Amino acid sequence: MSVAWLNTGDNAWQLTAATIVGMQSVPGLVVLYAGIVKKKWAINSAFMAFYAFAAVLIAWVLWAYNMGFGNQWFPFLGHPGPIISMQNELTQALLPTSKTTANFPMATMVYFQFVFAAITLVLIAGGVLGRMNFKAWMLFVPLWLTFSYTVGAFSLWGGGFLSTLGVIDYSGGYVIHLSAGIAAFVAAAVVGPRLARDRENFQPNNVLLMLVGAGILWLGWNGFNGGDPYAASRDAGVAVLNTNITTAMSVLTWTAMDILYFKKPSVIGAVQGMITGLVGITPAAGVVDGYGAIAIGLATGIIPWFTMNILGKRLSFFRKVDDTLGVFHTHAVAGLLGGLLTGVLATKAGCVAYGLSNPGGGIDGNWHQVWLQLEGAAFIIALNLVMTYVILKLISLLVPLRMDEETLLIGDDAVHGEEAYAFFGEGERQPVLGD
Repeated sequence: MSVAWLNTGDNAWQLTAATIVGMQSVPGLVVLYAGIVKKKWAINSAFMAFYAFAAVLIAWVLWAYNMGFGNQWFPFLGHPGPIISMQNELTQALLPTSKTTANFPMATMVYFQFVFAAITLVLIAGGVLGRMNFKAWMLFVPLWLTFSYTVGAFSLWGGGFLSTLGVIDYSGGYVIHLSAGIAAFVAAAVVGPRLARDRENFQPNNVLLMLVGAGILWLGWNGFNGGDPYAASRDAGVAVLNTNITTAMSVLTWTAMDILYFKKPSVIGAVQGMITGLVGITPAAGVVDGYGAIAIGLATGIIPWFTMNILGKRLSFFRKVDDTLGVFHTHAVAGLLGGLLTGVLATKAGCVAYGLSNPGGGIDGNWHQVWLQLEGAAFIIALNLVMTYVILKLISLLVPLRMDEETLLIGDDAVHGEEAYAFFGEGERQPVLGD
């Protein structure tokens, strides 16, 4: 039975956007992680992503969604509680604290917000691949979702104090990427490093598989940013176009930087540039114009490249912390950069189209927006520094955070009893030792 508030076009787009964002995690980052690591860690890395996607969903519908998007409990958090009764699922989507409504059912809203929460945990995994105890990861996922992600989500998207202040985070530059980058770096430091031999030689086992995952990630971002107006609107089209402009510019810039410095173009480098472009445009996607998107892509192709390839190799601070995939650079640096550039490049027309009261950013004379963006970033950074550290320390009281040395030498076969590429004559398996 139809209801007056339901717009079938909006509902169809929102479900499509949610599905392709989900595909960024499964199979996108699952296969990207499987390909970008050493062969002995392919199964474990892929499984960490796969597990997180499932675990987040159950926690999300039972208590976490309402902490991020429900009725206000504190200025930074909503009341925990389930959201899966039939009455809940069929009613019109409403974010009660911000009084935001959408012309599709609450079930669609819950699923759309879930895929964002899930990918955040999947991204954090990239900082601890190749050594984190899987049982510790199983505990970390629901705990971090509950005590860190929901706070950022409510504060910026659910009607909390940062959204009231006027901080702009269009689609998760702060809530997702800055959070994931900081959390991954803290986790990498607390869990400890990979084996020395793995840090010295961690060549991808399948670059083409990595590119498959990268392609899914890039095009899946159309749903990531295009779904946030909660409607099949003109602003959704702006967000999708800008997302691709920035990403292309960032890929080209990162590749040029590789050629200038290393004298060779690197496909792995191009993928890093793709990721930083996608991350950088996320907080700005629907509020900047195409020229702003180009500027963001230029910045995300240079500054994270510099922090990863120059500062990351020269500063002892970065060398001591074994951030496996450089999540700090690709997500924290790029997310912060994109958030600050949103304060500069947001247009008044873009804000109006998205339903914001902000009078644009610095480009339209509102330089105060840059200060607001700094305030938002400071809160997200502090939140994730503290909560990630505390959660991991508590988990360490129950199970070791890092695998033992023997397991680290063997890899997947020791952890899961499975191998990524088990091509044997009659299908029989033999013990695999190391690389």
